[in-house]
Amino acid sequence: MSSYQKQRGKGKRGGGAANQKQYRNVKSNRNCERSFAQRESELASDSDDSESTTSSEHDIEGHGTQPDFPIAMWDLNHCDPKKCSGRKLSRLGLIENLRLGQKFAGLTLSPVGVHCVSPVDREILQSSGCAVIDCSWAKLDETPFSRMKSPHPRLLPFLVAANPINYGKPCKLSCVEAIAATLYICGFRSEAQWYMGKFSWGHSFIELNETLLERYAACKSSEEILNVQNSYINEEQVARSQPKDYKEFYPTSSSSEEDE
Repeated sequence: MSSYQKQRGKGKRGGGAANQKQYRNVKSNRNCERSFAQRESELASDSDDSESTTSSEHDIEGHGTQPDFPIAMWDLNHCDPKKCSGRKLSRLGLIENLRLGQKFAGLTLSPVGVHCVSPVDREILQSSGCAVIDCSWAKLDETPFSRMKSPHPRLLPFLVAANPINYGKPCKLSCVEAIAATLYICGFRSEAQWYMGKFSWGHSFIELNETLLERYAACKSSEEILNVQNSYINEEQVARSQPKDYKEFYPTSSSSEEDE
């Protein structure tokens, strides 16, 4: 799991307890697509656990572009190594492991951030890279965020997880999902696809969040990101409250009339 969104606080900090309750009530109007993607995700989880380095590298050939800037992680050893996306990236040599107390010069996804990731951060990624904090959602209170320093702490806006552990849950992204979301929002779409291509369920994350990711990527500031996030949540709540129209599924004529 990636600790990227504030669990407490309100306003620009995002991800507060009130927001979390609000997020739980949000469902996409693409339920059919999500159900299919979820079944794929569940079926893929077992195969991901047993993938070897060689087969994983072979599977993603041709999917996106490898970033030419650093991608790093502080690993708090809270998660199951077999299910942790950050650990898998580490085994593949695709992420740099940082020590507690070690500073990272690039953008860091952390609850201590005040602003959301936005396209304005593109230059920071390009010059210094991106880092995540791999810790358990259940152990945020005991996580020493003060020992994982960066001049550019950031939060991620509302997105829905597609990983097999937290599929469909708002904001509970895995490390690789958090990395991919940051890359996508900052204009590195091909690099985001490259990282998600390391996982057999990875395509589901971009599919589920494509509308939001595209809207975020079109923003010009962190404030615009928050406006898009809140507007999207309101749209989804309104759509969810509307009665469903099943007329398109009704037969327009009897089978006997068609035969005639």
